[in-house]
Formats: sequence, C-alpha cells, structure tokens
Amino acid sequence: MSKQTWRGGALIAPLPPVMVSCGTLEKPNVLTIAWTGIINTKPAKTYISVRPSRYSYPIIKESGEFVINLTTKDLVKAVDFCGVRSGKDIDKFKHCNLTAQPSTQISAPMIAECPLSLECKVFDIVNLDGTHEMFLADIVAVNVDEELLDEKGKLHLDKAGLLAFAHGEYFEVGKKVGSFGFSVKKKNKKKNTKKYPTRKRKNKEIE
Repeated sequence: MSKQTWRGGALIAPLPPVMVSCGTLEKPNVLTIAWTGIINTKPAKTYISVRPSRYSYPIIKESGEFVINLTTKDLVKAVDFCGVRSGKDIDKFKHCNLTAQPSTQISAPMIAECPLSLECKVFDIVNLDGTHEMFLADIVAVNVDEELLDEKGKLHLDKAGLLAFAHGEYFEVGKKVGSFGFSVKKKNKKKNTKKYPTRKRKNKEIE
C-alpha cells in the first residue's frame, strides 16, 4: 500500500462527537466536543480538550464538573449546532429541544435525550501550549438508558445508533465485525453427538 507523508495533524478517526453539558440545572449549557476519550480504566478517568475561547471553558474550570453525553443519529443536527454556536449568544438547550436532567453526583446536568451520560469531576487541567486545554476528570457516575439493557442488565449500545466523527463528517456507527478478544478466543469443541444406527440381531431358535 503506497502512502503519502504529510506534516503532523489531528487525523485520528473516528471519534465520538459527544455533547458536554455543564453549568447548573437552572442555567445549563452544552457544547459539542470530539477531542475526548478514556485515559484510565480503574479508577475510570477521562478527558475533554476545550478551547479557552469557548463560552463553556470558564464554566467547567470554575465548577470542576461536566457531563459527557453520548450522541445518536437522531441528535445529529443538535450535535452539529452545539459545536458551531456559542452559549453566550443563544440557549442551546432550548433551541435544540434538549432536556436538562439532574445528575446524581454533581451539579452539572445531563441530557435526557442521550442514551448514556458520564458524570465527571475535574482533577487536573493541562495547558497544551496550543489551541486547547485538557480537563482530566474522574468518571464518578454513569447513567444508562434502560431501553438499552436486556433482562440480565447487559448493555447493548449497538442498538443506540451512536454517532462517529471523522474528518469533519458525521457517521452512524454501523455493522459489528467483532468483539474484544475474539481473535484469540478458543473455539468450543463440539462433542460428537452423532448417533449411529444399531444393527438388529435376528432371534435364532435353539436347535
């Protein structure tokens, strides 16, 4: 495969275009962010990178709280709008018909229309000497839409129609092609349960 070499750039894709809610239930704000991910499993830690020029930046910095809300195909218009418009000029919750819902562990609200919401508390802020600053945070609670749970309580996010962001475009997460660890999973040996027909013995009379 032939490749061209470009200078370093932000071209990791796809990424989750999440809606980050902040502020309070009485005065909520939301912005769309794709620069996010998991940085540690146990304890669960995450990050978001935000431009200091964004309206939400001082809100998150002063409160030390925010909620990462996963987004779906049905929310794609709201996702895009909340990424290009400022909360300084417009109430994005009201404009996009979003519902601010109380969180369980923090003051920042979650978005009721999103299938999964992660409540986060900031533990550090990293100055990246560039366009963004990184908020490192503990995930203190996860809120899941009950419609995505089966009778055993297992989460099926594949049913949510999650969004992905790649090079300026939005996509719906599509066909499943594997699951974690499937490449090394041992195949179950099937027991030979085939039944062979038995020969019937003819009864012989005693001579």
